[in-house]
Parts: sequence; structure tokens; C-alpha cells
Amino acid sequence: MGFKTGIVGLPNVGKSTLFNALTRTAAAQAANFPFCTIEPNVGEVAVPDPRLEKLAEIAGSKQIIPTRMTFVDIAGLVKGASKGEGLGNQFLANIRECDAIAHVLRCFDEDDVTHVEGRVDPVADADTIETELMLADLESIDRRLQNLARKIKGGDNEAAQQKRLLKQAEAALEAGRPARSVQVDAEDAKAWNMLQLLTAKPVLYVCNVAEDEAATGNAHSRAVEKMAAEQGAASVVISARIEEEISQLDAEEAEMFLSELGLAEAGLDRLIKAGYGLLGLVTYFTVGPKEARAWTIPEGTPAPQAAGVIHGDFERGFIRAETISYDDFIACGGEQGAKDAGKMRVEGKAYIVKDGDVLHFLFNA
Repeated sequence: MGFKTGIVGLPNVGKSTLFNALTRTAAAQAANFPFCTIEPNVGEVAVPDPRLEKLAEIAGSKQIIPTRMTFVDIAGLVKGASKGEGLGNQFLANIRECDAIAHVLRCFDEDDVTHVEGRVDPVADADTIETELMLADLESIDRRLQNLARKIKGGDNEAAQQKRLLKQAEAALEAGRPARSVQVDAEDAKAWNMLQLLTAKPVLYVCNVAEDEAATGNAHSRAVEKMAAEQGAASVVISARIEEEISQLDAEEAEMFLSELGLAEAGLDRLIKAGYGLLGLVTYFTVGPKEARAWTIPEGTPAPQAAGVIHGDFERGFIRAETISYDDFIACGGEQGAKDAGKMRVEGKAYIVKDGDVLHFLFNA
């Protein structure tokens, strides 16, 4: 099960530098001119989770396999992108394929790096991008409503549902609010997601600050934090240049470097965790002598569907899940200790998998 977060922003805000650090490669060209990223770059990154190493140590696992997230570096949007300005149409299509948006905002003052608007104002930059996405959504909604008219006349219930949801989104957008502000009933959730509206996607604001402001932020990042709080969104402060430097160091060197800068952890770790949380994801583990592995599922996933992430046969033939909480696994010194202490539970099809569960699935082949 893959989850994609698109990295967006105006040109020259540090997107490609951030992507390079995220994927530990130089796959994305970072240069001081607009549209240096012509095709979206895709990279998978491990989700940092110290629990996995502890589980592997106790179980004597030979291999550790973390869960992963996909990040897509999408070339810089500009004002007018919704009308095809710059390389707008292509970029908007790339965003549509993502599950969430990490919106990188320039929160650093540096004369050597040009700004397409000739000023540094991250809140205004965020508004520019949001406006383009809202205009693109309105145009998309108008086209879809025209295409649905004939189906609705023919009594197509799904088409009628789509029209109702599109009208709700249209009303919000015309009022100057993104589609994610619309409250959708549970029975409409699947149909709503299938609309793939750009402004329905959850947003994480990434404040890219100068190296000497990575630990404290600055006035620009605080303005973004205020905006995010008002929207009910999340924000993180990060220095893309520092993260790119850290990505070239080994673990010990990176820890020393972070300590010198007064940082408790790498900004990328916070960014990845925030993206994970933004999508409402949780982690469960499978642990044994061969490997300790983390698996990603949406919060609220029943046990059979969680098993299906490993293999479809696990879901189809699901019998039960032997379950130990992470804390009990650690406290009892592993699976056998948890069993002896009565901490292993047998859960059925209705069980909702919790973050940190250590699971063993039984199924009919």
C-alpha cells in the first residue's frame, strides 16, 4: 500500500534541495532558476521509528525492514498555473495523483536566490498556490458537472451522488475556502476521495529557514505557523540546506552535527512523521528471527484488511490475529514472555489494529 506526498511550492523555495535530502540522493536537480525540475522526481524514504530496532534486538531478527513513504518532487508552480502558465497543467496533474501535499515555503532572506515575485512573504506564497489549486478545482468541477448531466437524466445514482458532492465543493471554493473544508458524511467518503480534488488533499506547510534559524525559526515561520493553526493544518520548521548536509553524513557524524546546531532530531524525521500523521496512518509490526518489519495502514483498519497489506491471501483466508502490544512485548522480553504473562490476545475480524501492535496472522491458504 503506497502513500504519496507531493512536495510543491513556487520556484526557488528549496523543494529540490529538500527532496535530495529526503531521498539521500542527488536525483533532483537543484538550481537557482525556475522549472529546474521538469519531470516529477519520485523517491521512497523510510519512516523513522525507534520501536522497530528495539523489537528486532529482543527477537534477534536478522533483518530490519521499516515502513516507507513516497515523496514526489513537483516542479515549481507559478501564478496562472491553473490556466497553463509555466508548466502548470502538467504539475497540477502530478499533484492530483498524490495523497497529501507538503507545501514548501521560503522563510529565508537571501539576495543571491531570486524570488519569482521579488519579495519574501511565505503567507502570500501559500495564498498564491492555494488560489491556483482552487481555480483548477473549479474548472474541473464545471467540466464534470456538464459530463454528469446525461447520466443523471438516465437515473444513475452514482452520478447523482457525484453531482451533490461536486456542488458542495463548488460552494466552498466560490466562498474562498478549499474543498478540504467541506464536511463529508461517512457514506460519501469513498465517492468524495474518488473526485481527487486538489484542495481536498491535506496540507503540511514546510517552513524552509536559513541554517542559523533551524532550531528557533524566525518571523516568517511564525507567520506560517499562525496561518496553519487558523486553518487547522500542520507546519514544520526545517533548513533544507542543513538536511542536505546531514544526508551525506553517517549516523554518528549526523548526531554530532545536530547537537552542535542545538537540534534534537533531523528536520527530515519530523517532516516524515508529520506527513505520516497528516495521512492518518499507523504502524503495526511483524517480528521474528528472520526479520522485524513495520507495516503502514490507515487508522481504523480492521485486522483482515491489515493482514491484506502483507498478502491478499492473508485477508481472504483470515482466521484470527495473535496480538501483543508494543509495550507488553518490550516489558515481557519478547513473544514467549508476553504469552507466559498472559499479554498475548487472540483477536477476530472485528478487531481494529492499533498503532504499535505486534501481530501474527493465522489464515486458511
